[in-house]
Amino acid sequence: MARDMKLGWDVEALNKAYRQGYMAASMGMEKARCPYRGEVVIAAWEAGWDDADQVVQQDRSGDDLFSRIA
Repeated sequence: MARDMKLGWDVEALNKAYRQGYMAASMGMEKARCPYRGEVVIAAWEAGWDDADQVVQQDRSGDDLFSRIA
């Protein structure tokens, strides 16, 4: 498995951080409450948070297939 020994992260850790960031945004947690330290892992968490936040915003605005048809 790919692991950067200097930075202490691997692909699995980044995937986990992404999924947790996604879940955090889905549940309404603020982006500033990221539990991670280290630029790369924080970036993965924030990417997940951003992706989920975009989905939540689309859902709130009614941007779905049916609203475009009607």
